[in-house]
Amino acid sequence: METHAILWPAIAMAALIWVIWASLFIARVRHMKKNPPTAESFKDGPAATRYFLPVEMPSNNLRNLVEMPMLFFGLVPLLIVSGMDSSIQIGLAWLYVLLRCWHSYEHVVTKKVRRRFLVYVASCAVLSAMWIGFVFDLALTSSR
Repeated sequence: METHAILWPAIAMAALIWVIWASLFIARVRHMKKNPPTAESFKDGPAATRYFLPVEMPSNNLRNLVEMPMLFFGLVPLLIVSGMDSSIQIGLAWLYVLLRCWHSYEHVVTKKVRRRFLVYVASCAVLSAMWIGFVFDLALTSSR
């Protein structure tokens, strides 16, 4: 069975999502222990949002990790099936994952909005480059 190196950055991306989920879980449990919820705390969505407001950053970041990364996770099997999981795509995939890790760090830990935004834009540019490269390679092979 052939091993596809493109799977390692995808696994790393999934690991990042699990780390952020665990961070969210721990933050919420700690918050609930310090501030026991009442029935009013969870009467509806806005009430629950207000209750968890002090520990919202991991939640916001987790939500963000299922937006653009969906395009990353969708591209990985396409690269494998088409045989276009080149060293360039693998390098871009690792760069994308590193930028997303940095973005999560800025989002959850430092909360530096400008830097977080710049890292986010850079990660989107890398993901765009991956997709453009895939489409370009696909067009080249289809025209032969």
